[in-house]
Amino acid sequence: MSGHEHHKETFVTKYIFSQDHKMISKQYLITGLLMGVIGIAMSLLFRMQLAWPGESFKIFEVLLGKWAPEGVMDANIYLALVTIHGTIMVFFVLTQGLSGTFSNLLIPLQIGARDMASGFMNMLSYWMFFLSSVIMVGSLFIEAGPAAAGWTIYPPLSALEAAQPGSGLGMTLWLTSMAIFIASSLLGSLNYIVTVLNLRTKGMSMTRLPLTIWALFVTAVIGVVSFPVLLSAALLLIMDRSLGTSFFLSDIFIGGEALHYQGGSPVLYEHLFWFLGHPEVYIVLLPALGITSEIIATNSRKPIFGYRAMILSILAIAFLSTIVWGHHMFVSGMNPFLGSVFTFTTLLIAIPSAVKAFNYITTIWKGNLQFNPAMLFSIGLVSTFITGGLTGIILGDSMLDINVHDTYFVVAHFHLVMGVSSLYGMFAGIYHWYPKMFGRMMNKNLGYLHFWITAVGAYGVFFPMHFIGLAGLPRRYYNNTNFPLFDELQDTNVVITVFAIITGLAQLIFLYNFFKSMFYGEKAVQNPWKSNTLEWTTPVEHIHGNWPGEIPEVHRWAYDYSKTGEDGEYVIPGQDFAPQTVPLQDGEEVLHH
Repeated sequence: MSGHEHHKETFVTKYIFSQDHKMISKQYLITGLLMGVIGIAMSLLFRMQLAWPGESFKIFEVLLGKWAPEGVMDANIYLALVTIHGTIMVFFVLTQGLSGTFSNLLIPLQIGARDMASGFMNMLSYWMFFLSSVIMVGSLFIEAGPAAAGWTIYPPLSALEAAQPGSGLGMTLWLTSMAIFIASSLLGSLNYIVTVLNLRTKGMSMTRLPLTIWALFVTAVIGVVSFPVLLSAALLLIMDRSLGTSFFLSDIFIGGEALHYQGGSPVLYEHLFWFLGHPEVYIVLLPALGITSEIIATNSRKPIFGYRAMILSILAIAFLSTIVWGHHMFVSGMNPFLGSVFTFTTLLIAIPSAVKAFNYITTIWKGNLQFNPAMLFSIGLVSTFITGGLTGIILGDSMLDINVHDTYFVVAHFHLVMGVSSLYGMFAGIYHWYPKMFGRMMNKNLGYLHFWITAVGAYGVFFPMHFIGLAGLPRRYYNNTNFPLFDELQDTNVVITVFAIITGLAQLIFLYNFFKSMFYGEKAVQNPWKSNTLEWTTPVEHIHGNWPGEIPEVHRWAYDYSKTGEDGEYVIPGQDFAPQTVPLQDGEEVLHH
């Protein structure tokens, strides 16, 4: 490794084709944030259409061009906006923006490795992600319009070019982009798994790993198991579209004429899609929960409660997440007995999720709390994880789900439990590890402002959605005024949209803080949060290989906060934390064994 320091790095090798995990994590983060801006902007556009249907808006004409003649949004582009918004937020922001950023930043630093197992593969993974992002954004400018079959891309809408404008070239680009995205995700995941298993420093046993690493490691395993299934679905769909096969098509009529397809089944596609689609929820959530574990323990100045139980709950969630996909398909005509099996496994996953929630609350209980922005977002995550999870019990029950399936109740549920919770985890991680990434501190007061507007706004958007969903309002409808029974819900839609616009604009505070602090933020000290994990033992200035000289040896787990010896004194006099590199002292018991 020592030979690396002497190479003169050019701008291109340092910032563009970098193989240093710290730089690659920044590339993931900034790409993810840019995609997030596009995704949130789209949601604001279609929310305006829902609140004031048929109204003319100048901004529609400016941004949507021919799809908004005289400022009135066209129905085809509405569905396309919903589709691309969902795709960008789930995959490009929350999967790679969150997992790609923090797996890259934290895995080598927290396990005590010089870098990832394969720097080249790591770089390749990022550039494939970047390429897929460019193709996805490029599909917005297609003459016939971007993909428009919902982010789940169910056939036959997605399989027949004649179905609607958004089923043409835009759909082909969507499938191409996702195929490249999956390849990127698999390369990254394999790298993370090998790095955690093979490159841990001396003394870093699996039971001394911080919970962040456990979460990121298990996330990578779930990705390797489930993403190839979505790839196969995408490839078969491309064949149906281009090569005349009929994996997902049967007995279809367009304009009264029978098409030549027979023997396929659109429900087969649903099985393949949701076999990834449900583990995907946890691919998005687990990194956020791991980040939260680290931040809550650090800012409560207490050991994390139930370390082993937390690891077991991560493993249980990973296993159960692969056998619950059928709850997305209760109304597809599946055998009721099979529905009851999926109901059972779905309700079972509430147990490890509850273990995590209780352990967070118990860690916070009677702690010496430091309310910085990272801690506030972590507490916000616990809140949305619980409120969003409660409605999951209703949706997981096949009898109850049939009544609210495909209504705004579902939108409210998964945005709270998956979207908002994971975004909170992402924000918490950025505020917490910003000094490690950029060597400077973010502005705390702007962080508080960002948190409170976002927290109030997110509940303002998604809480009322439960009620319009219970009233039967279907999702993805371009206009609800055709149905008189929904007239009284229109005011609620306006309230939701106003909250959405305020919350969307609040993210500009974060972006201003993020980019300004990079250059003008207060310079960071080596260990600003007085944290125990290894990444805070590296110098503030980034060096290739992370540590000058020897890699530190690990002697204890990551959560020795406020730990006193037999004499009532702290392990290290005068400081309430004992970093993992501090040797165990005589008579000191090891807490977590």
